Amino acid sequence: MTDKTPEIVTSIHDLPSPAFVCEESLLEKNLQLLAHVQKSADVKILLALKGFALWSTFDLCKQYLQGCCASGLNEALLAKEEFKKEVHTYSPAFKEEEMDEIIEISNHVVFNSFNQWNTFKPKAIGNTSCGLRINPEVSSVDVDLYNPCGKHSRLGITQKEFAKHSSHEHFLEHIDGFHFHALCEQNVDVLEQVLLSFEKNFSQYFSKLKWVNFGGGHHITRCDYDVERLIIVLKEFKLRYPHLDVYLEPGEAVGWQTGYLLTTVLDIVHNEMDIVILDTSAEAHMPDTLAMPYRPDIRDAGLKDEKKHTYKLTGNTCLAGDVIGDYSFDKKLQVGDKIILEDMIHYTMVKTTTFNGVALPSIVIHKKDGCYQIVNKFGYHDYKYRLS
Repeated sequence: MTDKTPEIVTSIHDLPSPAFVCEESLLEKNLQLLAHVQKSADVKILLALKGFALWSTFDLCKQYLQGCCASGLNEALLAKEEFKKEVHTYSPAFKEEEMDEIIEISNHVVFNSFNQWNTFKPKAIGNTSCGLRINPEVSSVDVDLYNPCGKHSRLGITQKEFAKHSSHEHFLEHIDGFHFHALCEQNVDVLEQVLLSFEKNFSQYFSKLKWVNFGGGHHITRCDYDVERLIIVLKEFKLRYPHLDVYLEPGEAVGWQTGYLLTTVLDIVHNEMDIVILDTSAEAHMPDTLAMPYRPDIRDAGLKDEKKHTYKLTGNTCLAGDVIGDYSFDKKLQVGDKIILEDMIHYTMVKTTTFNGVALPSIVIHKKDGCYQIVNKFGYHDYKYRLS
């Protein structure tokens, strides 16, 4: 359905299943809060496409945000084509055959190492604003899978590695900015800890720079996030270094609690307990539930045995561990019942696969006027042509 006129329906009961449903009004609420931070602190906020790349909403997003940060050529192209504002591109390692195009379409390009910088600087100098990713070495993320500053991290240049190059004259020539990313779903207190280390180890070089990028992981739109403290922290940083532009690039905070995954009960089997098989998959459609792992919230459901009827909810692939978790309900579930998994827009849609040939969920925008806009459906061709 991509690039075709979206199908419009007026009832949730008429939606395809499974389907990701993004609530436009909730997305705009998040964007308005981010715009408040942006204006109050005089900083620039980018959308991190790795966490939220629902480009059907970009006409709305670009009313509030400065642009996008990309993790490589494909995300940079999407930002250029659909967002049409600033494009900032970082990758742990760029490929030679993609670099000319990345430089051409990117306002900023951030290099992960001095080796990458030295390799590509002849192409980059004069054609984009160049930066280096710094590892502030403040490890505050509990889950190693998501810890950019964990032990042996490949992401960014440590102080020790940086010092090896600082003895060379003009080693920062043509470098306009530093980028760090050290947070994951965290509050402003952790950012303050990171800034202490970042400034202690690298502020002696700030006079040579034009910008700094504080990366992502700022959970700004979460209800308990201290937004006003963030504004103060950003203002104070800018007072210390008034010549620097400051960027933040949240992804999860944009899509946080903006929609759900609508699924349908296909069958209920019994093996010492009732087991529900849904038309979705933890492995294929919400892999973080297995990788992190975490227990997704389900509308009108409780913990195991909290309500009258308990079920194990599972996915429809052949993977034995394709299990979402144990949930209880007030009423017995029946084949055909709809199950709604909450908060399934950020870092979920971008990770879906067609493992086991399972079709990708349709994509729906619940518009502010109340209608449902079915913006994409997927089928056999999407499975077939990602292979060969």
